[in-house]
Amino acid sequence: MPNYANSTLLVTGAAGNFGRIAVEELLARGATKVIAGTRDPSKLADLADKGVEVRKVDFNDAASLPQAFAGVDRLLIISTDAIGSRVAQQTAAVEAAKAAGVKHIVYTSAPAARPDADAGLGPEHFWTEVAIAGSGLDFTILRNHMYAENNLMNLPQAVASGQLYGLVGDRGTSYVTRADAARTAAGALLSAQGKTVEDVTGPAPVTNEERARLASQIAGKPVTPIALTPADLKAGMVAAGIPEGFAEALLAFQRDAVTGHHGVVTDTVARYSGRQPQSFAEFLEANAAALKG
Repeated sequence: MPNYANSTLLVTGAAGNFGRIAVEELLARGATKVIAGTRDPSKLADLADKGVEVRKVDFNDAASLPQAFAGVDRLLIISTDAIGSRVAQQTAAVEAAKAAGVKHIVYTSAPAARPDADAGLGPEHFWTEVAIAGSGLDFTILRNHMYAENNLMNLPQAVASGQLYGLVGDRGTSYVTRADAARTAAGALLSAQGKTVEDVTGPAPVTNEERARLASQIAGKPVTPIALTPADLKAGMVAAGIPEGFAEALLAFQRDAVTGHHGVVTDTVARYSGRQPQSFAEFLEANAAALKG
């Protein structure tokens, strides 16, 4: 693989968990010209102390982005958390990157990104991918599969109640840790070439039944997997206080697990990070205290 360690590399969203890991990985792997982009540069004083250039990068201020990206060779766009506004934000960032002379964009997308109305958050990623492909720049689309950390939002409740709900026919999700995905993104920024779309996955798909078994084993409490229809699962989430729009997005992820979209396994993490991805069981063991409450 080529090495772009001496190119000027910019990471957006660098104050977030993902962005910080990516920047630290770039430094650890010998990158010499790292720029950390954030809406609030004061949050990155510690990175500045390590020799990282900190720039204000605000996707809500499209006019400022060409200057923010000036002199950058390779750009990592970490998808923003502004659900509903991301297509406009990220398309503006792509246009600004082209105007600034950026040569390669790495973007953190989602598995099976597509424009379908029932694809949850997928359309926002899909249309961003379209904008990147249409820019004429080289790119690496990293379709990050479900983060293992998301399990810490519902598995503790499942352990407490003894029940884990999911859809009938679940074929598994190849959970990947945020750290593995961030190190992969850094590796792609350092070495990827051409125009590629790659799935970023853990080492094996994990079904709801397997999640329940592992949670039970680690927490020392029985957890029973309960398979529901999509309508019943969504109704249960809404009844539990989850906003309907977010419940629909969560349901879309589970529907994709039924169709097999989330069960893909690749070597992308190992190729770009130089490490084997952490397994789901290892992740839960490392977070046993959170499961036990």
